[in-house]
Amino acid sequence: MNIEELRNYCLKKKATTEEFPFDKHTLVFKVLGKMFVIAPLDKWDKGEASITLKCDPEYTIQLREQYESVYPGPYVSNKHWNTIAIYKSELSPKLILELMDHSYEMVIKAMPKKLRDTLEL
Repeated sequence: MNIEELRNYCLKKKATTEEFPFDKHTLVFKVLGKMFVIAPLDKWDKGEASITLKCDPEYTIQLREQYESVYPGPYVSNKHWNTIAIYKSELSPKLILELMDHSYEMVIKAMPKKLRDTLEL
C-alpha cells in the first residue's frame, strides 16, 4: 500500500476529510471531525510507512500479541489506538484495510446518535 492508495481508500468513506491539524507532516483522516487514521508522512518518505488507527480495547491487545508490527502509538491513548508498521509487510493489505474500516466504525460508534444518523450508513 502506498500513501495515495491509503488516501483514496479513506476519502471514499462517507463524510471523510483530510487535514494536517498537528504539523505539515502528519496527515489525518477524520469522519465528521473525529480522527480515524493518522499517517506520519515523514515516516512514509523514509520508507517506514505506518498508520495509527482507533481500535476496540480488547482487539487492541489481541493484535499487539499476534503481530510485532502492531504497537502502541505515540501521542494517543494506548488503550484505544494502535500504530501499524506497514513497511514491515507482516499484515496483509486486506487486514490493513479491515483495520482502517474498524477504526472508522469505532469512531462513528462513539458519536452521539444524532451525529451518527447524519451518515445514514
